[in-house]
Amino acid sequence: MTDVKGMCAPRFEAVRAALADLLGKDDVGASAAVCVDGEPVVDLWGGYADPDRTVSWEPDTLVGVNSTTKNMTALCALILADRGDLDLSAPVAAYWPEFAAAGKENVLVRHVLSHTAGLPDLPGPTTVEELYDWESVTSGLAAQAPAWEPGTAAGYHALTFGYVVGEIVRRVTGRRLGEFFADEVAEPLGADFHIGLSPEHDHRVVPLLPPPSLTDDYAAGAPIGPDGTRRANPGAEIRVRDVNSRAWRRAQIPAVNGFGNARSVALVQSVLANRGSAGGVRLLSPRGCEPAWQEVFRGHDRVLGTPMSWTVGFGRFGDTFGWGGWGGSLVVSDPGARMSVAYVMNRMIDRDRQEDDRGMNIVMAAYSGLL
Repeated sequence: MTDVKGMCAPRFEAVRAALADLLGKDDVGASAAVCVDGEPVVDLWGGYADPDRTVSWEPDTLVGVNSTTKNMTALCALILADRGDLDLSAPVAAYWPEFAAAGKENVLVRHVLSHTAGLPDLPGPTTVEELYDWESVTSGLAAQAPAWEPGTAAGYHALTFGYVVGEIVRRVTGRRLGEFFADEVAEPLGADFHIGLSPEHDHRVVPLLPPPSLTDDYAAGAPIGPDGTRRANPGAEIRVRDVNSRAWRRAQIPAVNGFGNARSVALVQSVLANRGSAGGVRLLSPRGCEPAWQEVFRGHDRVLGTPMSWTVGFGRFGDTFGWGGWGGSLVVSDPGARMSVAYVMNRMIDRDRQEDDRGMNIVMAAYSGLL
């Protein structure tokens, strides 16, 4: 059995066993964490940072978590709403007047957060480098017409989610979303999670590893549409080598370019699972957390091609909420159990070729500790 390091409360030993099992099979390096009542009960890591298995995964190792970042971006919006600085039911144009163009005057903040705004595609970038130009992308989105009547349908906003929510946060606070998150979330909690990464952390970042038999040219696949065919890629083709690049780390792409580990992901999201506080730090009121698990839309997602339940910022799955990232990272929060569970890894799996239940194995092992 692969050696797993870190802390694990006795009743959650199944999580240690599950992580060891994953590291002995598909994973190269990974971490798993569980918070209950806003306090860590599991903080584990193991394996290696490199495909040759010569460099150990360390307790402060960071890795890109792709769309698991959306959970952090959504939390920023909920904090502002709880403070009274942002009205989730107000038009986006109330904060960003240019956004009202092309029939978007009735797009509400909660539409953006629930993937029902009708803006699933970027306005036209064709290279990854164009994603780094915040003003260009947000200006293009402000001028773009919605693909459907806002609020009437859902379609996963894979990249646009971060730009629109991020620009709303910037208009309200005067700070970029990564800066707001660092100041108002990560620093108070002592959470080692970053949206956009500064150079002093580069030495701790391990690269994402493409799925077995694939190369760094492996790209995020376009979603499958309702007719069973794959949609045209909505904008830039993002490859593994792009998300491993220095330029990607320095950028602000708040839907997808967060860097952390399971410890930091679980800690931050435990704020919502624990009704607004974690580790003795309160970030929002109990009532301010409720939009995270209150359903806004249920039905067929036009982009994902599957039935979905969306809340204000999260996917809803039974009594839990959360979201995962391209390649396998995942966080799930349960407000009834006051528990958040996170899994972060470097070895990606291509779901088109292989089922990936690694994150859910960690989640189910955590639940066994509640019995």
